Amino acid sequence: MIDIWQRLRRALKVVIMLPSLVQAVLPSLSPTNHIHGVVTMIYDRTLDDFLREVRKLFEAPLNPTNLLAISGKLQEQFHERLEASNICMLPSYNHTLPTGHERGTYLALDVGGSTFRVALVKLGGVGEKSMEIKTMQCHKIGNSVRLLEGHAFFDWMAARIQETLDGYDKSVAHGSESLPMGLSWSFPIEQTSIRSGTLLQMGKGFCATHGVQGSDLADLIMQACTKMNLNVRMEAIVNDSTATLLSRAYQDNTTRMALILGTGTNAAIHLPTTALARAKFGERPQSWHDKADHVLVNTEFSVFGKNILPTTRWDDYLNITHMHPDFQPFEHLISGRYLGEIVRLIMLEATQSAGLFDGHMPESLLQPYNLDTGILAAFESDDTPDLSKASLIFQKAHPLSTTPSYADLLFVRQVSYLVSHRAATYLATGIHALCSLRTHSEGLQAATAGHINIGCNGSVIEKYPNFRVTTQAVLDQLIERDGGPKRGKDGGVSLEIANESAIFGAAVAVCCVDHHC
Repeated sequence: MIDIWQRLRRALKVVIMLPSLVQAVLPSLSPTNHIHGVVTMIYDRTLDDFLREVRKLFEAPLNPTNLLAISGKLQEQFHERLEASNICMLPSYNHTLPTGHERGTYLALDVGGSTFRVALVKLGGVGEKSMEIKTMQCHKIGNSVRLLEGHAFFDWMAARIQETLDGYDKSVAHGSESLPMGLSWSFPIEQTSIRSGTLLQMGKGFCATHGVQGSDLADLIMQACTKMNLNVRMEAIVNDSTATLLSRAYQDNTTRMALILGTGTNAAIHLPTTALARAKFGERPQSWHDKADHVLVNTEFSVFGKNILPTTRWDDYLNITHMHPDFQPFEHLISGRYLGEIVRLIMLEATQSAGLFDGHMPESLLQPYNLDTGILAAFESDDTPDLSKASLIFQKAHPLSTTPSYADLLFVRQVSYLVSHRAATYLATGIHALCSLRTHSEGLQAATAGHINIGCNGSVIEKYPNFRVTTQAVLDQLIERDGGPKRGKDGGVSLEIANESAIFGAAVAVCCVDHHC
């Protein structure tokens, strides 16, 4: 009862702060003035005044001193979750990083929400072709596939594996020697070994768990492959962040972290096993503990930051109206799913209180989550003097009743910049906190911690204009102010793109098992 009352009070507070959001739903509440039969809107302020307020709210928390204080509080949260939590700071079964000299040919599978990719990957060791995709097919997971229940879904997977490999060379999967296989699985599982894991509810409209939930994922895939006479064997199962770390580590032996930033966000980090409470490892065989002095940790980065990261009234409104308020504070502020929504909420208030688009918001933007982050990117990357490129893209997706003025378009561009710049800055602060955690856990000092590489993957970190550049610049500044060296071969942290990380990471996970177990 107390929790419900607290949520109600917060909701009322945000609604009071955002009267224009109520007016957007009920336009008749907007103040008007009637002059000679013509209705004109009376706005609370000018668009420039409103933009100044937005800029102040988004830029005020971003001074380096404040960011280092935020990093310190995040580190405290990290340490707490390393001691006890069943939703974050989860140790994987991967305890070995690749040397980059491992060689072999592996089958790599990548199962996501909308695609299933099957690839034959050759790892050739150090060199220009150290990681090579010999053949790959991308199979769309449409609604009909999502509705496949139980073994039918895994039979569909096996058929696609056969289709891909037979199209390349039938002898690969039907010969006398079994082909080692790695899987990047973008859904929840309770991992029981590097090769196995208990299948949990998949979500996202998938029915594959019906009748088989609680079964071993590797067994389900292997049973389906056996039906197709595929001579393959499951050797490794990894999630997307672990795959990204492994794929980049194969090419750069200073890699100790990975970052995913697209629709959502996550990070993996290489830590000493002593950094985690023994209870976090569950019931693992003593043989695993005897071999593992380090472990790859799935941080579930998105869930951190509650009551630490400064927010605006638009962020607070997004949070209290979310299906799961407070569950993923960091993700709400930095990921692709939410950047567009924050800008949409600001535009909504600007339309009602400052006359953006002559007070007429496109009808499609009255619906939550209808402003794609790609449109924000289009505004920020537009190099035309009148923002005509971005205007065409915006109006195609969200037709306006009148032609937007340059002032309107410039407002959207500047707000997009403020939202994305804050996101990149907060991300840099979170990365700094994770790097500091690793430095402390390894018993090192910031000044002598050495250089580390972070493998990055995801549409926002890879493609959003200047996002990675901004994140890198802020991270460099925070490290130097915290006593660390300038970025170079002997120190600092580099954000590097890990191309095709899910596919390559699945293959590298297998090679680590083959060569180090």
